[in-house]
Amino acid sequence: MLSVEAINTFYEEAHILHNVSLRVEKGETVCLLGRNGAGKTTTLRSVMGLTPAREGQILFKGEDITKLATNVIARKGIGWVPDNRRIFPTLTVQRNLEMARRTTTHKEWDVEEVYRRFPTLEELKKHKGEYLSGGEQQMLAIARTLMGNPDLLLLDEPSQGLAPKIVKEVMNIIVELKKMGISLLVVEQNSAMALAVSDRSYVLDDGRIVHESTARELDENTELKKELLGI
Repeated sequence: MLSVEAINTFYEEAHILHNVSLRVEKGETVCLLGRNGAGKTTTLRSVMGLTPAREGQILFKGEDITKLATNVIARKGIGWVPDNRRIFPTLTVQRNLEMARRTTTHKEWDVEEVYRRFPTLEELKKHKGEYLSGGEQQMLAIARTLMGNPDLLLLDEPSQGLAPKIVKEVMNIIVELKKMGISLLVVEQNSAMALAVSDRSYVLDDGRIVHESTARELDENTELKKELLGI
């Protein structure tokens, strides 16, 4: 589904990502872990074309998307849920969803499907985004991205700023998305949550991939988690 091959990404002259390589198979959930400032969000931004890689290659379903514009990448089937959610605060839940709808040739997400999968959003459909709780905003951000019918979903810090009870709800959403066959690349500071819902894991440190394994292998290795993640 996604293959990132030895990319180097810069912010002006600051070298942020150093030969980063990772892959996400069809229907797989992969987590990208690391301390603050390790380059996790920059990796997602490189995939989306927001901060294009200067060197290396990014393939989506076998097609080179490295130098494509962000809107073109999105139309090809990659959805991005940013860490600050970026919902429209003055629009209702329903209008937020309707604004994001994209017709495709395969199974379509529409408002009715979203409400079936996320009944909480149906209860809140007339509420403006600015009056939703953090967990409700995160749910809306994920659902809005699904309205674009992505094959691959990039989630940037989905548990950020949420209470533990709400984090569990977000975990359940990720599990449900996986059951639907959507491929996921999850950037997450909460490693326990990320490893619990993922098939495989990568760890970034100072812009370099320093570890790759199954999620279970990393989760069960306490010493390695302490060394790589400081936990």
